[in-house]
Amino acid sequence: MAGRAPIRTNNSALIAMIADEDTVTGFLLAGVGNVDLRRKTNYLIVDAKTTSKQIEDAFKEFTSREDIAIVLISQYVANMIRFLVDSYNKPIPAILEIPSKDHPYDPAHDSVLSRVKNLFATESVTSGRQ
Repeated sequence: MAGRAPIRTNNSALIAMIADEDTVTGFLLAGVGNVDLRRKTNYLIVDAKTTSKQIEDAFKEFTSREDIAIVLISQYVANMIRFLVDSYNKPIPAILEIPSKDHPYDPAHDSVLSRVKNLFATESVTSGRQ
């Protein structure tokens, strides 16, 4: 299939996190955390002192690393860099917006969900033309 990105089958793919401290801590306790030989982590804890630039840099780094398969980002953090999240269109690493303790999930702001809705809307229109 031409035009499709190859999906890596490497068993060492990581999950990256960009979220508040409680969310990241929960995932770290579940075993998601990783620190490589260069002391680079696969997570960014966002608090009141974290700038949008730091979030942007972490997002760009995580989406360009070969060893990351999924980037979990709290939806309220994704809203801070919505232009980057919405413009990201690669299948790997996948971007998943998740809720946090203090900020409930809003499906209206989820870029992946809106793309899926558009895909199904397009398919239903084309399937009705037969």
